[in-house]
Amino acid sequence: MKNNLFKVLVSIVVLALTLSACATPTTEAPKPTEAPKPTAVPPTVAPTVAPTADPLGTSADKPIVMTFVPSGDTAKIAKAGQDIADYLKKVNGLNYKVEVGTSEAASIEAMGGNKAQVGFLNTFAIVLAKTKYDIEVALVNQRVYVAIPIDPDKDLGGKITPYYKGQFLTQTTSGIKSYADLKGKTFCFTSASSTSGNIIPRIILKANGIDPDKDLKATFAGGHDKAAIAVYNGDCVAGVTFVDTLTDVSLKLYEKYPDISKKVTAFAISDRIPNDGVQYTKGLSQKIKDATTDGLLKMAADPEGVKVLKSLYNIDGFEKAGYDKYYKPFEDVLAKAGVKAEDYVTKPK
Repeated sequence: MKNNLFKVLVSIVVLALTLSACATPTTEAPKPTEAPKPTAVPPTVAPTVAPTADPLGTSADKPIVMTFVPSGDTAKIAKAGQDIADYLKKVNGLNYKVEVGTSEAASIEAMGGNKAQVGFLNTFAIVLAKTKYDIEVALVNQRVYVAIPIDPDKDLGGKITPYYKGQFLTQTTSGIKSYADLKGKTFCFTSASSTSGNIIPRIILKANGIDPDKDLKATFAGGHDKAAIAVYNGDCVAGVTFVDTLTDVSLKLYEKYPDISKKVTAFAISDRIPNDGVQYTKGLSQKIKDATTDGLLKMAADPEGVKVLKSLYNIDGFEKAGYDKYYKPFEDVLAKAGVKAEDYVTKPK
């Protein structure tokens, strides 16, 4: 009995071991998961922002500024300047703003500080601006030459030329006939940077033995028209202006003073002086310069445009020419006479 029981127990153990060996093995523990390698992220690039400001001249908020020297009535100059700005906008679509300088020096500094990009400077101001700020000359004004009775170049009368002259004025009854007669007299220059109203007359006076600062009771009238009026009214015994303020169609002094050409006369005249013109700042874009130059040339070919130009500075036309053609030779002449542009340029402190 015990023997049989032992056999049964052995059979059960063997069966259990056999079933255990045949059973499906248990799932192995998962291997540790490796940390994922970081993905390279490209550096963040700041988005490009399109400029919001309009380029110069393309909107009324950012106009191209034109500066005009105050050689005559500033209100008339401003009006003519605005007419030029309006004409240019019609032909090239650009916006222009007009400013009349309080002096030639103010217009020079406006261009030097880029507060104005286009200049209508007078001759000596062009020399100064070139010396100090390297402005670019684009156009030289052309005018019908006015020959007064004492002018040796009478044959040029009525012809278009790129130059003009200065004149010494006095009343016909003053008794002034020569430079020597000016000693001790009241004398009106126009303004410090005026070519025919100060620079050239001073050279002439010194060459004829007259020291303007010692021999004359000199003052600045503030413009060519004002100097002529001062002589007419007797505020100055003599004065200097460009030829011919008495009959100039932009000043029109004869309208207010009908007898000015009878009461006032010229007793001396200067040599030829290059005309004024149109200039650009050094950094102005070529596109704007070309558009402005082309617009002004078109204006000078238009009878209605010429009326505006004549009302400004009695301009009859333009010649495309750079600094070297007329102004550099004139600068050299001044230097030989002891007048150097750098002496009139304010040095930075």
